[in-house]
Amino acid sequence: MSLKLTLSLALLASAAAAHGQIYKCTTPSGSKELTDVKRGPHCELMDLPGTVIPAPPRRVAPSSPRNAQPQPQPQSQPQPVTAPGDFPRVDSAEQKARDADRRGILEEELKAESLKLAELRREFNGGAPERRGDERNYAKYQERVAGLRDSISRSEKNVDALKREIANIR
Repeated sequence: MSLKLTLSLALLASAAAAHGQIYKCTTPSGSKELTDVKRGPHCELMDLPGTVIPAPPRRVAPSSPRNAQPQPQPQSQPQPVTAPGDFPRVDSAEQKARDADRRGILEEELKAESLKLAELRREFNGGAPERRGDERNYAKYQERVAGLRDSISRSEKNVDALKREIANIR
């Protein structure tokens, strides 16, 4: 029992020694060294924070309809984050022009994606695309058919996403 007690005390003493003081020593030649031993008058004790650094308080964002669940609030109630009064504002005409540009870009993307989808469907030929000359192996043909099926699915999702995005423009 006394052996365990002795070992425990030795362990505690070594832990306390590990949390010692740190000195920053600047030699006359200008080199700097960090050490736990004061090596002369050119060493000064550094004031370092403890091992635990408290986290900054959380800022609360303005509530939105997406955040239906109430968020737990910290003990201190910080002010919600808001835009400063001198934050640049865009006038209505400028915003309408930006929205029109955005709509045009999205409609061009939708047109290109629709053409790509039509080409993929034509090549897929209802699930039985024509075999190419380089597809003598049936497994290679099946691999290409699976790739076409995946490409069609991805293109359909892109078209749907673009249509949703266009519908969300004001």
